[in-house]
Amino acid sequence: MSDGDVLPLVQADDVSKTFGSGERAVVAVHDLTRTVAPGSRIAVTGPSGSGKSTLVHLFAGLETPTTGTVSWPGLTTGQDRSAHQIGLVFQGPSLLPPLTVLENVALPLVLQGMAEAEAQQRGHDALRELDLDPLAAKLPEEISGGQAQRVAIARVLATKPRLIMADEPTGQLDHASAEHVVDVLIDAADRLGAALVIATHDLLVVQRLPIRWLVRDGNVLTMSPAARAGS
Repeated sequence: MSDGDVLPLVQADDVSKTFGSGERAVVAVHDLTRTVAPGSRIAVTGPSGSGKSTLVHLFAGLETPTTGTVSWPGLTTGQDRSAHQIGLVFQGPSLLPPLTVLENVALPLVLQGMAEAEAQQRGHDALRELDLDPLAAKLPEEISGGQAQRVAIARVLATKPRLIMADEPTGQLDHASAEHVVDVLIDAADRLGAALVIATHDLLVVQRLPIRWLVRDGNVLTMSPAARAGS
């Protein structure tokens, strides 16, 4: 297969998303047509409330478009998208409080049907790659916010996705922790050969990624030259 034949991981065609109805209707995304190619590094930036998170949720399949279609040509087996091929990192706390760090990382694998012993071994491997294995037995309340976000990335790493999507992953972190989390995300994507899409209003994060989409009032207004070439 030539480079021109490589299927996009995500393809959005004339996608709009409206929340509510009548006078209270809010159009969060307008007429979006974009693709995410394998190996892409994309920053989705814009002010709070601009539609960044909705765009990420649409691409991840967490939201259904009001109009238009989102498809996953490069992530589809038969008629079904393999959901585990998309790894999600959120802004807020996403670890389950009653579970240890290791159990949190292994849980998605167990839910996919993997034997618990194998899931825990892969969880240890993912934690070790991020220098987090000493925290394996700790509960989420016993670790810092930056550590918790890195554990969430380890959980993604353990599933070996082809697309990593992060929604404001540094929004609640101090500068040093935020910079480290972005380092970890980029390194994780590099290790897996995965595409990476980060929604963020942090310009320091935006500058780390070569493809940049600016979202305002639900519209993708501008892209960098690199984004035009890669999308």
